[in-house]
Amino acid sequence: MPEGARLPQGTLLAFDFGARRIGIAVGNTISASANPLETIDEEKNEPRFARIAALVAEWQPAALVVGLPSNDDGTPHELTALCRRFANRLKGRFALPTILVDERYTSLAASERLNEVGVHGRKQKALLDQYAAQQILQAYFDEPSAGRLVVREPSRRDEK
Repeated sequence: MPEGARLPQGTLLAFDFGARRIGIAVGNTISASANPLETIDEEKNEPRFARIAALVAEWQPAALVVGLPSNDDGTPHELTALCRRFANRLKGRFALPTILVDERYTSLAASERLNEVGVHGRKQKALLDQYAAQQILQAYFDEPSAGRLVVREPSRRDEK
């Protein structure tokens, strides 16, 4: 977060974006704890954003948190640009502060957490993304200064 920026207070929704699935978690700044919520298993944007709109209406979040993937060394991952685009769309559609958080190792941590609660192997597939979203949101609660606010990126029309 930029120096001097006020951290959003209240309920937050977090997203682990993927080309096939989007994991979603919910948490609250008062308890500073995150919980897995659901996984949207859909590739088309309209059904995805319709479900996200329903969750935004239901939970009334103060902000949205999106995991930003990168390689182990911090260089952009093949999904980095798509995640930034997804975060920009969230900000544009819902007019809420949208925060990017480094999501390196969240899927591994989510898998370990599922193993701890007795969910192994293929049974993890349906839950892994929402547990990864939980890890993303918990990382933000643990270190809010590591989050980066999404600001409107200029469109190609703005560059002319």
